Amino acid sequence: MDLIQTRAEDVLVVRAGGQLNVTNRHELKDLVSVALDAGDRKFVLDFTGTGYIDSSGLGALVTLAKKVRESGGDVQLAGLNADLRHLFALTKLDTLFRIAGSSDEALAAF
Repeated sequence: MDLIQTRAEDVLVVRAGGQLNVTNRHELKDLVSVALDAGDRKFVLDFTGTGYIDSSGLGALVTLAKKVRESGGDVQLAGLNADLRHLFALTKLDTLFRIAGSSDEALAAF
């Protein structure tokens, strides 16, 4: 998985490319945890370049959301393709996350 970080004012935008799965979920968790420890509280996770998320990847996202929210922050997801949107709806994770069509839409919602 390729992770690219950018900043839009006080929001850390993380663009994920490839797949989020059992072999690389820790990369995303570690990146967000380090940023959280450094004081970041607002995150946009952009999955425009991601075609697949397995159950362990979903679990990592739930863990991240809990950790960020317990620290007084928020996580928004962006750029999910139709299959991933369907997956989030089936698993009811669309009720846990705010999901935007793009990073710009997610940023505007903060």
